[in-house]
Amino acid sequence: MADHQAILEEEFEVLESIFPDEFEKVSDNEVRIRIEPEEEVSGHPCELCCWTELTPVSLVLVVTYPPTYPDVIPELSLEEIDEELGELREGEEEEVVGQLNQVAEESLGMAMTFTIATAARETLSALINSRKVREQEEDEARARAYEEEEKKKTRGTPLTPALYAKWKDSFRAEMATKKAKQAEDAMRALPAREREDWRKKNARASGRQLFETAKVSATSDEALYEDGEAVDVSQYTREERDRARWEEEAKEEQAGHVALDDSDDE
Repeated sequence: MADHQAILEEEFEVLESIFPDEFEKVSDNEVRIRIEPEEEVSGHPCELCCWTELTPVSLVLVVTYPPTYPDVIPELSLEEIDEELGELREGEEEEVVGQLNQVAEESLGMAMTFTIATAARETLSALINSRKVREQEEDEARARAYEEEEKKKTRGTPLTPALYAKWKDSFRAEMATKKAKQAEDAMRALPAREREDWRKKNARASGRQLFETAKVSATSDEALYEDGEAVDVSQYTREERDRARWEEEAKEEQAGHVALDDSDDE
């Protein structure tokens, strides 16, 4: 029958010689070994013109030996030393301990503490490198998001058929409102009689009124030729012809009033 305690004491002596400053024997079945990464950890530049510093991580590997060690694996755990030497993040202790347990399973029946401690250093280095890669990816993602936001400021909103239709309706409504205001301002600047004529002209006419207006316009145009005057109607706009007709009607009305006053005097 193997003397498990004697095997363990012999292993302790070897560990003390290998780790003179890192090894600490707590009891006959428990030791503590300080673990540091194999390589020095440095930061990395991010794309936003800053330098991301990575805190080095130094831990204590706590090994508790069962009575039948090394026929069974020891109980392993990690302890943080202080904040300045780094802290484990959520889920990292379980990840590291899980890998160390796999190493211990492969070494059953042999003194395995040195192997576990060496694997702990390698795993810790890989953990720090994983952090560095992950943080660099996060920095790059933030940089891309920042650049995309800056591009949006200069690129504007992409034009789609729906946006164009919305803009067109809004533009037409704006122009109609502007045109109506300009017409209203122009109407207010007219004399009272011309303002009333303007209102009549812009009032909504019925079909009968449009028909009669067309007949009057045709008769008026024919009268110009019957009087022997060759007039180029195309030189006048409809508005100018209407104004001329209104002035002619006003003169006739005034002449009628004069004639009526003369007959009253008689």
